[in-house]
Amino acid sequence: MTDQSLPAVTFRDVTRRYGPVTAVDGVNLDIAPGEFFALLGSSGSGKTTLLMLLAGFERPTEGSVLMSGTSVSDMPPHRRKIGVVFQNYALFPHLTAAENVAYPLKMRGVSRSEREERVRAALSLVNLSDRGGSYPVQMSGGQQQRVALARALVFGPDLLLMDEPLGALDRRLRDQMQQELKRIQRELGITVIYVTHDQSEAMAMADRIGVMAGGKLLQVADPVSIYEAPSNHFVARFIGECSILHVTGVDGGRGYEVVGARHSLLTPVTKPFDIVVRPESVSLHSSSNSQLDGGVAATIRDVTYLGAGWRVALQLSDGQPLLANVMRGDELAGSLAPGNSVIARWSSGAVAVLPTEGSP
Repeated sequence: MTDQSLPAVTFRDVTRRYGPVTAVDGVNLDIAPGEFFALLGSSGSGKTTLLMLLAGFERPTEGSVLMSGTSVSDMPPHRRKIGVVFQNYALFPHLTAAENVAYPLKMRGVSRSEREERVRAALSLVNLSDRGGSYPVQMSGGQQQRVALARALVFGPDLLLMDEPLGALDRRLRDQMQQELKRIQRELGITVIYVTHDQSEAMAMADRIGVMAGGKLLQVADPVSIYEAPSNHFVARFIGECSILHVTGVDGGRGYEVVGARHSLLTPVTKPFDIVVRPESVSLHSSSNSQLDGGVAATIRDVTYLGAGWRVALQLSDGQPLLANVMRGDELAGSLAPGNSVIARWSSGAVAVLPTEGSP
């Protein structure tokens, strides 16, 4: 039984090197019991290596990995009571779905009657009660993914690790499986650590997200905080779409100026800073409204149809790029064309402030 007063997982000053390459660089992280935690990063960021260190398939060069306060850095994988689901599922093709799910129980010496009961429960959990006798080749990608998930859960692990598990599925199936994974995680109350390069997947599923790059953990926060208050330029650009504008601080850091327009800040800033503006926060108006409070002159460079509206790429009069979303019914919806002049506007509370790159 795990101690719920302790973090389910702790990475303490964890570093992993492969010769001259540092894949994980001094990571410190606590993950709470029952948390759905996403490790988010591009290829080579270190996220999968961190997962493998927790699973026991790799050992840290420095630092410690703990589960419920106990170091597992030297513990073999089979003793860690961790379920793992990979992108390729790794199902045995010569075994049925039920036999695949039963395999970890058989390896643990569980009796046949108990195996059968637990396999039935696991297949029911993933809505595959009627496919136990099917072989992997007879199942869709989504069904195979469910079998792999049932196999990872059937022995009652303390942790579930998932490495890009939905990457091989199409968009519709990914969306369905995201909902299923969250349902199962809530039902079981299990701690899940989910590795992905897809920021929308992480935002949709995770209680908290850890953004990684270059082996370092750049920011850990809940989805709303990480989107609205990124810690640096990399996180801002990696999580969703945004525009980062270079501005000039005014009024002792209580505001800023961009293209001649002045805006206030909710919190004064004393050092050089940039602002992050999300496209959904930008409204566009006719260029005849040149006196619009806080409005900046811009030219439309490109328009992309999104179904519910349009993504508009703009260029401010000082040359800086800006993105805006225009929804159906907007006053400018019928006059979006490259070369047109508009006024772009956003509210004071809609921006995040970041230190200018390279500033002390």
